[in-house]
Amino acid sequence: MAERQEQAAPDAVLTRIGQVVMLHHAGDREEARHRYLGLWAEIGEHGDPLHRCTLAHYLADTQDDPADELAWDLRALTAAEEAREESVAVAAVIAIYPSLHLNLADDYLGLGRCDAARTHLRWAREAAAALADDSYGEGVWAAIARLESRLGEGGTGPWTPPRQRP
Repeated sequence: MAERQEQAAPDAVLTRIGQVVMLHHAGDREEARHRYLGLWAEIGEHGDPLHRCTLAHYLADTQDDPADELAWDLRALTAAEEAREESVAVAAVIAIYPSLHLNLADDYLGLGRCDAARTHLRWAREAAAALADDSYGEGVWAAIARLESRLGEGGTGPWTPPRQRP
């Protein structure tokens, strides 16, 4: 019974990250970056992989320098791989992979590295095939289509993922 209660209890670190996400989405990018970095200092380079993945993924969006954004997105991908290897919150990691690869593709495109951008865009498409047909999945597919357009690729369109729909 206690084990079930622990599993149902909210994750305090993810809750704190979510609070900073709201601050960032409200337009206070600098304060969000400052708070994300504070959380990163608490979690550390060897903290929970899901926490590091989530935090680095959002922290990347607050960077001014494209190379810094890429570095944070790569940290997020590394942490996601660790979480997956350790079977830690696998469902959450599977859901974040398309977004991670999409962000990496965008980072590489911003740095003029189109081949790397196309590779990560392909991986984003492949990972997105596992997403549910919900607003998150549709949003990811729409973002994939926008990036395909920026890269000059034909793509699959914003709402037509290459998978069988029931």
